[in-house]
Amino acid sequence: MSVRETAYAKLNLALHVRARRADGYHELETLFAFVDRGDVLHASAAAQDSLHVGGEFAGALSDPFGNIVAKALAKLPRAGGLRIDLEKNLPVAAGLGGGSADAGAVFRIVRELHGLPHDWAERAAKLGADVPACVASETCIGRGTGTALAPVASDLAGTPVLLVNPHVALATAPVFAAWDGIDRGALPGGDARAIALAGRNDLETPAISLCPPVAEVLAALRQTGAWLVRMSGSGATCFALFDTRAALGKAADALAVAHPEWWQMQGALR
Repeated sequence: MSVRETAYAKLNLALHVRARRADGYHELETLFAFVDRGDVLHASAAAQDSLHVGGEFAGALSDPFGNIVAKALAKLPRAGGLRIDLEKNLPVAAGLGGGSADAGAVFRIVRELHGLPHDWAERAAKLGADVPACVASETCIGRGTGTALAPVASDLAGTPVLLVNPHVALATAPVFAAWDGIDRGALPGGDARAIALAGRNDLETPAISLCPPVAEVLAALRQTGAWLVRMSGSGATCFALFDTRAALGKAADALAVAHPEWWQMQGALR
């Protein structure tokens, strides 16, 4: 038996950094959303666990045994092993939670084949702050380090979205380290669209200070007629939300001509 799962690209439609914590992490409030595209995992029964990586960004994963997919498999008790073939379509260190999304897909695969242990959420959180949200891959609010999840009324399902990355990897830790420490206020209330429109990403400014091309991507996306343009997570991927697929397609075509060096992916919010 084989199972196919998409590791849905994670977006932070809003990301408010509230405080530095004594443990070195940051207190966050974020609106998670997920795109209907991402990495693809194929799983099949095997004598022992193994991971095989292909796809556009496979070269960025130099150590398969250190990959979060392998770590997720090791966290989940099962009868028998799994061979995972990972098609790496999302850029690495890009603000899309690619590794966390891959781990979330592993949890869904194991849930389908074997069921999950009762403490699966705690196991997921130990792999990374975004992993619990990526297991469900549904629009929700994240607080604390991002692992304390709460439901939110989502009126954004099906919204056309364009992801653009300047082909620059941007590590999370330096971006958080460059945050100025100013608490600019809590995440607003309301449904997902209202929160996204009234929210912000407090990591945009520090990310731009480390990676100026982020500002170029944001400026280009703001010329497309999108109703929301923002950087996701700690960058460097930015996104634009559109009212129609036609508007998205027109914007994507124009950007591909003007900036053929930029990576992009078209999709819709789940």
